[in-house]
Amino acid sequence: MKKYVSIDIGGTAIKYGVIDESGHILTKREKKTEAFKGGPSILGKVSDIVGECVNREEISGICISTAGMVDTKKGEIFHAAPLIPDYAGTQFKAVLEERFKIPCEVENDVNCAGLAESVSGAAMGSKSTLMLTIGTGIGGCIILDGEVYHGFSNSACEVGYMHMCGSDFQTLGAASILTKKVADRKGEPVEHWNGYRIFECADKGDEVCIRAIDEMTDILGMGIANICYVLNPQTVVLGGGIMAQEEYLKVKIEAAAARYLIPSVAGHTTICFAKHRNEAGMLGAFYHFRKKQSEKVPEVGNQVR
Repeated sequence: MKKYVSIDIGGTAIKYGVIDESGHILTKREKKTEAFKGGPSILGKVSDIVGECVNREEISGICISTAGMVDTKKGEIFHAAPLIPDYAGTQFKAVLEERFKIPCEVENDVNCAGLAESVSGAAMGSKSTLMLTIGTGIGGCIILDGEVYHGFSNSACEVGYMHMCGSDFQTLGAASILTKKVADRKGEPVEHWNGYRIFECADKGDEVCIRAIDEMTDILGMGIANICYVLNPQTVVLGGGIMAQEEYLKVKIEAAAARYLIPSVAGHTTICFAKHRNEAGMLGAFYHFRKKQSEKVPEVGNQVR
């Protein structure tokens, strides 16, 4: 059975492992990204990971999910946030294929998460899916009939930058903003707070935490509604670490979206929570690789073995 190395590059950690041709994750590990060291360092870490896997067993492909805007044809980063210096221009596909003589495909991490949920997760069977990841910022992607919609210049669904209420979607609604808001209102260092503690305190009746969560879910509902008016997706999937609080958040977000959507749209839009969570990037990268390779005419010396 063919095996593939799949790598999910995030701002904090690089998750990686080996996946078989049926999409089963056989091994899973991670190491620190050390994003502050920049793009060349990350490329070096990824190359070492592939080398580690190739030395253990026969690998038929390299699948990469990464932060930043990705040119999926070239397999390189063309825009990235300041969190990772010198990341734009990183040529994963060219460098790794040259070194290992194994095909490589690269896709944006949120697109990978959406693809994973569409193929084998919460949005299986959905004709059109909006994926939102709520974390340090807010990322989005749209899947139409099983295909990621990239837009004219590979920049579709960058919804975090969407202008709202004198600011933008991610500045108002990201999980990181929730933590900062609670810390500021309590006059405490932000390091003393995280999503888990905020929801734990909210469950115990902490009014500051409850109000901050309500403000976040209202913004998320407004943002979801605005996107739905344009895209009219069948399914909206919510991911990101904070969405593990599904039991607390589901009713609030559904109610907020309903406040901003007309009934004819709200009644035909299903909001659900991501199934794959921490494995979404690795799985989505594999699904993306599989699709890209299936579209190619096999070339001598560059075939999926």
